[in-house]
Amino acid sequence: MEEDFVIKTKALIARDFELEIGDEPLTEEELFKILADEVAYMIDHRLDFLLSLLYRLDVLEHKINAALGPWSTLPPNIALAQLIMERQKQRIITKSLYKPKESDDLEGLEF
Repeated sequence: MEEDFVIKTKALIARDFELEIGDEPLTEEELFKILADEVAYMIDHRLDFLLSLLYRLDVLEHKINAALGPWSTLPPNIALAQLIMERQKQRIITKSLYKPKESDDLEGLEF
C-alpha cells in the first residue's frame, strides 16, 4: 500500500509541477527532496506560478502564509513541500474513498 501511495503521489507531483521524474521507483524521502528542490527553484524564479499552483491544489492560504512567514522554523521550500505532499496524499485518499462503483444495471447495454 505504501509503495502504491508513493507511486500515485509521484505521478500527481510530476504532472502538477511539470517534472520529468522518470520511471524508477522512489522512496517518499527521495520524492520529497525532488519536490523541495523544485519549490526552491520556483520561489526564486516562478513565484507567481508556484502560488497559482498552490491555489489550484487547494492548499489552504493560512498554511501557505505560515510557511512563508518569518515565524516559520523551516526554510520556505521545505515548509511548502510538506504542505504539497500533505495535500497530494489527501487527494489520493479522497479519490480512493469516493471512487465511483461500477453498476450492474448497465451490464450488457450497448451505447
